[in-house]
Amino acid sequence: VQLQASGGGLVQAGGSLRLACGASGRSFSRYALGWFRQAPGKEREFVAAISWSGGTTHYADSVEGRFTITRDNAKNTAYLQMNSLKPEDTAVYYCAAPQIDQSWSPHIYKYDYWGQGTLVTVSS
Repeated sequence: VQLQASGGGLVQAGGSLRLACGASGRSFSRYALGWFRQAPGKEREFVAAISWSGGTTHYADSVEGRFTITRDNAKNTAYLQMNSLKPEDTAVYYCAAPQIDQSWSPHIYKYDYWGQGTLVTVSS
């Protein structure tokens, strides 16, 4: 599967953005999907993940209640709705998928397929 993230941009603190992760290839609905982010000078970290069916979601504590991950398997696309953005949310955001039929994980090394990243900048 090939992934491409989009939707990043510049937003003021308290604002919202919706990121999209488009996938090409077959069997999109058999992949769990995760969103990760990497701020300047920091390690890449887990943000959110969703099961292949969309029935189960998981969030990092830092975004719980502000971010929502969803997916539309008919459109081969996953989304990350980000509300109440904070300057500390500034980062390059990546979508990723583990091997087919594998469950989600918060660990980067479990993911084999990565999109190119989209930059989110939150100004104070």
